[in-house]
Amino acid sequence: MKIKESPSRKVFMIFNYFLLGFLSLTCLLPLINLFAISFSARSMVDANAVTFWPKGFNTAAYEYILSNKQYFQSFGITIARVVLGWIINLVLIILVAYPLSKDDPRIFRCRKYYTWFFLVTMVFNGGLIPTYLVVSKMHMINSFMALILPEALPMFCVLIMMNFFRGLPKAIEEAALVDGANWFVTMWKIYLPLSKTSLATVSLFVIVNHWNAWFDGLIYMNLPEKYPLMTYLQSVVLKFDVTKITSEQLMLNPHLMEVTGRGIKGALILLCTVPILLVYPFLQKYFVAGVVMGSVKE
Repeated sequence: MKIKESPSRKVFMIFNYFLLGFLSLTCLLPLINLFAISFSARSMVDANAVTFWPKGFNTAAYEYILSNKQYFQSFGITIARVVLGWIINLVLIILVAYPLSKDDPRIFRCRKYYTWFFLVTMVFNGGLIPTYLVVSKMHMINSFMALILPEALPMFCVLIMMNFFRGLPKAIEEAALVDGANWFVTMWKIYLPLSKTSLATVSLFVIVNHWNAWFDGLIYMNLPEKYPLMTYLQSVVLKFDVTKITSEQLMLNPHLMEVTGRGIKGALILLCTVPILLVYPFLQKYFVAGVVMGSVKE
């Protein structure tokens, strides 16, 4: 039987849809504007005549970026960072969250102390200079692992997994232990298969964090060819100059005469953000459920 909605409920829903639609447009329109600028002619961009549709269509900005090997080097570094960082983060998150999810002091006597030890790291950290000194003393400057190990255990994701594990029925675990399974087998064959929603949510956080990170590449990498993608993007957005286009590049591609600084920056921003945006549709259906079920219960 269909429940009839009250007039106030209908007004609320209309207002809610309008507000969410407006907020969505504020996020989408800047990307559309960048898209239009990146495909527009130089004269139109310089005249500020481009809004949400390309004028004087050309692909010079994308041809310039894709002819630059630095983009592909940085892209490859970021892909490797996302894959390896996701594996390391997920393994450590699970290995920390599973024992912390045990409330019974007979199972994990020191759980409370370990929980507070990890929670303190969410509020306090050593700071930029001590962290840099630690990375330097471990000889990781200009090393790929400097992009991964300092953030190997994101505590926020541990909290999500820990509370998701705590929400699962304890009877399942007790039955497995009675059948002879040890703690590791119970975690691997029972808890993890039941935690796909939370794992997908945590994976989304981890992947986006590694993809968007730029500051660590800036401070730990002294060589531009070792920059991850977002650090390379930051350097281009702040320092790019159209006059740096060489005569050899102009001879190979005369269309580069039409390129502008805004067009290059817009095209590079799109090339850096679109790949990670494509990940969201595959994980979005797990996101809300994973966050809600993994919310803190203490």
